[in-house]
Amino acid sequence: MDSEENRAEQQLEDTPSPAEVASAAVLLGAGATLIQHPVVYVKLLIQVGHEPLPTTWGTTLFGRRVQYLPGLFSYARHIVRVDGKRGLFRGLSSHIVCCAVSTVVKRRVKQMVIISVKEEQDHITSLKTVATEVNATLVRGKHNTGHRGKIHTGHRGKLHTGHKCKHYTGHRALTDRRKCVLLSVQMSQEMLVHCLSRVACHPFHVLSVRCMAQFVGREVKYRGMLSGMVRIFKEEGLAGLYAGLVPHVLGELLCLWGYKLLCHFINTYTDDDTLSQASAIRSYSRFVINIAMKLLKSPFMQVSDLMALNDCGLAAGLPPYSPVFKSWLHCWSHLSSQGNLFRGTSLFFRWVPASAMAAMEL
Repeated sequence: MDSEENRAEQQLEDTPSPAEVASAAVLLGAGATLIQHPVVYVKLLIQVGHEPLPTTWGTTLFGRRVQYLPGLFSYARHIVRVDGKRGLFRGLSSHIVCCAVSTVVKRRVKQMVIISVKEEQDHITSLKTVATEVNATLVRGKHNTGHRGKIHTGHRGKLHTGHKCKHYTGHRALTDRRKCVLLSVQMSQEMLVHCLSRVACHPFHVLSVRCMAQFVGREVKYRGMLSGMVRIFKEEGLAGLYAGLVPHVLGELLCLWGYKLLCHFINTYTDDDTLSQASAIRSYSRFVINIAMKLLKSPFMQVSDLMALNDCGLAAGLPPYSPVFKSWLHCWSHLSSQGNLFRGTSLFFRWVPASAMAAMEL
């Protein structure tokens, strides 16, 4: 007994606390942000439309002659030539804080949602227990009045033969209905988590985008994180700190709904023990769906970043790089008409759009 108690105490001591888990998640997120920041930096400059390097002529796999734009590594080498290696990490501090705030808020909101759902489930369980005891008391009373034999003999065969298929079908429909209800509840919780985390971290995202976009016009308007936030608030108010919030949230929610719904349908139709390779089908389907949803979210992220730079005093947010947009819908319409709605999605095999080539020829 003493050894079992000591083993249990040791397991409790070895179990990390929620604060330690949160700290580890923040540190891992900071490391991942540090590694991928140069890629995010180059992608943002491409989305803005800053193309400082010349194009090269080439042919596609189908033999069509096109003008290729510089890829990720060529662009990164250009940044190093201009600003040095440290230049690849412009806007890193606010980017790390943005990711850290998002991680902490998501974990905290999820914990609060889990606690509230657990309390509600406990309340429902207690009500079901009371209802079951009352029903059992009523059934015992009826059995004691002389109908026990009739129930177990007159209808036994009918219950187990005539309604067996109907009972199974009804149970299956009830199970599917419960799955749909559970999915809707989970989606509502995920939507709440994503919205609150985005509201909390979006000001840092706006500052990070503007710090990186200063490369275009060689400005030094936003230097430190605190001074940059204060300057945005003084010049533009809360609207400046939350510029581009709506398309960003819409893109995340659309991606979330699409991913969850498609995965739910695939899991439903592959939920068959007789179907071979069902687990492999689910895994590959999730992988493909994830790529498709990221591609679908890309235009919303580009519009969000452009609106964060819109008319903020930086060259990247003013003509000729970008017109002054009245709203994010105006920005979306402009990018769509120019064929640049998915600009920055690919970082390697990039070529000049046909509409831009026709304009240059004119």
